Formats: sequence, C-alpha cells, structure tokens
Amino acid sequence: MASTPAPRSAARMWFDPVCPWAWMTSRWLMEVERVRPVDLTWSVMSLSVLNAGRDLPEDYQSLMERAWAPVRVIIAAARDHGPSVVKPLYDAMGERIHHGQDTDYRAVAAAALAECELPAALIEYADSDAVDDLLRASHEEGISLVGTEVGTPVVAVDGVAFFGPVVSPAPKGEAAGRLWDGCLLVAGTPGFFELKRTRTVGPIFDTGEQG
Repeated sequence: MASTPAPRSAARMWFDPVCPWAWMTSRWLMEVERVRPVDLTWSVMSLSVLNAGRDLPEDYQSLMERAWAPVRVIIAAARDHGPSVVKPLYDAMGERIHHGQDTDYRAVAAAALAECELPAALIEYADSDAVDDLLRASHEEGISLVGTEVGTPVVAVDGVAFFGPVVSPAPKGEAAGRLWDGCLLVAGTPGFFELKRTRTVGPIFDTGEQG
C-alpha cells in the first residue's frame, strides 16, 4: 500500500536585504524547501523601520540610513511587477551585499534591478518615501507575529511564527530539514518563547550558493 504524501505547508519569511543573519536563514530555507513539503514566499521587513527613533551607535545609525534603499526598491518593484520579483531581487542584492561586501546599497539596488531585467527607473524609489506606507505595512505584518524585541528574519508557517533561526553556516540537505522540524516543534509549543546561546562565529557564507 502506497504511503500518503505529507501535506504541503505554506511558509513565509520576512527579511531585510542588508541583514547577514537573515541571508543565512534564507539560504537554509531554500534547502528546507528541497527536503520538506514546504512552499516558501518572501516578504520585506525593514531594520530601518524597526529602529526608527531609537538611540543607536553612530555606525549603526549610518547603516540604518543607507538600508532604506534596498527595501524601498523591492517594495516598489513588487507593487509594479508582482510578488514574483521579490526573491530574485533579494538574491541579487544579497549576493552583492554579503558575498561582494558592497556597502553602497543604492548601487546594489540598481545592479539588482538590471540583473532581474526590471526597469532602471525603479531606483528612484531608493531616495523617496513614496512607497513607505507599503513598506511599513509589509514590515508590520511580519513583526506583529513575533513582537518588536526581535528583528529579521521572521518566519511563519501554519499558524506558527518565530524569529530566526540564527545559524552559521546554513545547514544543507537533511540537516536543514531536521533543523526545520525542530524549529516547528519548539515554536509550536504553547508557552515557549526563547532558546538562545552566545554566538561564537559570524556569518559563514557558502561561496558556492545558488540563488
């Protein structure tokens, strides 16, 4: 007798393109999608929105000011060309930011638009608040699931939402699937809120990654 295939789950990740830990989580989720019955969608949240009005160190405040450009451009592109452009733009930006160590985020956004064959004029939104209402709405949709004491990434699946996982390097294959299983187990446990230890390594990027 043939076994019944496991039902597919719809999962969603909210990211900020400039966050290296969100990038690591996104690469892990791409592996999860290969080894578990999960269909992923991708949405924008914004560290600039999250940290607005907070007393930040000068270098981090500078980062937050520059971080508006990528999220605004993705939001504008999704508004004009549909949600299917979100992940390709994220991949294109993330490769430049996290692998290429490019800190000119406006230039990163412009290059990503070109790579994804989207109109170059969308870069104008990098310096404009014209789509900020849409950006804030997308951000709030994700952060409202987990609270403002965390940041990006936020993952939601089947009524369960959590921040993270923060992991380095991103596990592959069945190891990625086991981590997914564990995340769902702990996050879905009533009353469970936190599991954490001090990070001892930074983001370990796999230069062989494929978007």
